[in-house]
Amino acid sequence: MRISKKIEQSNKEGKLWWSFEYFPPRTAQGLQNLLDRIKRMTALGPEFIDITWNAGGRTSDLTAHMVKTCQGSVGVETCMHLTCTNMPKEKVDIALQEAKKAGCRNVLALRGDPPQGKDEWEAVEGGFVHGIDLVKHIHNEYGDYFDIAVAGFPQFQLLPPAERDLEMKYLKEKVDAGVNFIFTQMFYDVDVFIDWVNAVRAAGITIPIVPGIAPIQTWNGFLKATSLANTKIPQFFLDALEPYKNDDEKVREIGTKLVADMCRKILAAGLGIQGLHFYTMNLEKGTKMLLEELNLTPRVETIKPLPWRQSLTPNRRQENIRPIFWANRADSYLSRTENWDEFPNGRFGDSRSPAYGELDGYGIWLKQTKEEALKLWGEPKTFAEVASLFSRFCLGSLKALPWSNQAASSETSAIGLQLAKMNELGFLTINSQPAVNGARSDDPQFGWGPSNGYVYQKAYLEFFVGPQLLELLIAHIERDSNMTYYVINKQGDLRTNTHSDGPNAVTWGVFPGKEIVQPTVVEALSFMAWKDEAYELGVKWANIYEAGTPSRKLMMEIFESSCLVNVVHNDFKDSQAIFEPFFKAGAEYTAQHINGNGPAAPKALPN
Repeated sequence: MRISKKIEQSNKEGKLWWSFEYFPPRTAQGLQNLLDRIKRMTALGPEFIDITWNAGGRTSDLTAHMVKTCQGSVGVETCMHLTCTNMPKEKVDIALQEAKKAGCRNVLALRGDPPQGKDEWEAVEGGFVHGIDLVKHIHNEYGDYFDIAVAGFPQFQLLPPAERDLEMKYLKEKVDAGVNFIFTQMFYDVDVFIDWVNAVRAAGITIPIVPGIAPIQTWNGFLKATSLANTKIPQFFLDALEPYKNDDEKVREIGTKLVADMCRKILAAGLGIQGLHFYTMNLEKGTKMLLEELNLTPRVETIKPLPWRQSLTPNRRQENIRPIFWANRADSYLSRTENWDEFPNGRFGDSRSPAYGELDGYGIWLKQTKEEALKLWGEPKTFAEVASLFSRFCLGSLKALPWSNQAASSETSAIGLQLAKMNELGFLTINSQPAVNGARSDDPQFGWGPSNGYVYQKAYLEFFVGPQLLELLIAHIERDSNMTYYVINKQGDLRTNTHSDGPNAVTWGVFPGKEIVQPTVVEALSFMAWKDEAYELGVKWANIYEAGTPSRKLMMEIFESSCLVNVVHNDFKDSQAIFEPFFKAGAEYTAQHINGNGPAAPKALPN
């Protein structure tokens, strides 16, 4: 979606909004850490993010990669910086083509800084000389496809009148060439900013102005950033911060209050500005503290338009249904379905390609290094120790398992105790959702989708279990007509009690002026495709241990002999009914096989 449309919509609704800027890091590990951070920070509710091109254009390929990832797998609207520095026309066109292919609709067009090692800016052969040349080229080649932003510099208001007026003339020419909105350089003097905005409006420029806000992280970082940008610092900022210049936490605390006051003045100045753009410097804490100080809490609709984050690539924007099995491995699902001709919309399976991609298309791997995995999971030597790890994850005291790279979700806490008990009884849970009966769409724990709606969920459990314990469980499940299950072993033998070939919607929402939305389903073909991935993750876990060790042997036996099972309780009004068969079967099994190692292991596992 074009940012100018987002701003227009927010203005109509009278809501405040905010956005974040990031820059490409220098290392592969830094990139992965940043992408993880961007995913986490989407929970803070940015309307969009932007990715810088870097001084001298050194990280242009990395910028394009980040834009593609953020649009596709993170699912956040992204604006790409694009500069003239070291960029012949052909390279600019490649960048724009890649951005369009990724679904990016927004570009910040800049002349850019001098290349590294040079003091003066100079155009490359076949390149562009001024930012306005880049603006015109984008319009000539792509029409109105891209929203184009340019930079605005409030500090220019402090220039001598002739120079100031000339800079305003240049800005007006760029806007007249087809610019949709303006990002400002960071500033700390509100009066200078307000004077500049008024001068911009007096020059006949009416497009939205987005103020660039830089959280204060450390004293030295603050001085360096303001020096590089030649930013005027109000004396009262220096007076408040300098006495604590050797105490980073105190500087951040005071700086947060100073910048928050600045933001309040901007929003209250009658300038028609209802949005703030935060220069995060790839850091999380300072931006989060500033949002909290301003009491800017994200709308559920912004962070969860569906229970899962939609991909914003052109061919997936209308996708609104996914199988539940990849709930914690969205990147894998996106990769394995990227070659589908169409994506599910309305009823899962009606208009999609017939097969999922092969596992090696995405690759099955643990996010953790061997050292990290050993520190996280230790070296279990009994089934009870393995079950304890799963229990701890469900209770929030273990931050990851192979099937989930992130800590358990907030809704898991609603059934955390029940899940922990299941694991202790021998059911190793890897996915779940609680029953929800008409929670408001803005509910902080269960809500998703547009305002003034209601959301529903059927209880769902997915787990590994040994065959003997499984048979006890199935006997109890068969006594409840509201329960359906799929069981599959590593060889691919499928068994079920459902009589329908179609999907079972396990999540749905009812919203004003919309048809009922059913974004999450359980169905057989998807489960069979997921099976290989689920088992392979278990094998990858086993392989962090040396061959021949008790831990390797134990883990391999678990995943060789266990079945993968999913269970749905179709009465969403009874939140606890799904657990009763598990507790009964577990108690029977424990009574039959109790031993000195704690909870009994499923048949064929060491005791």
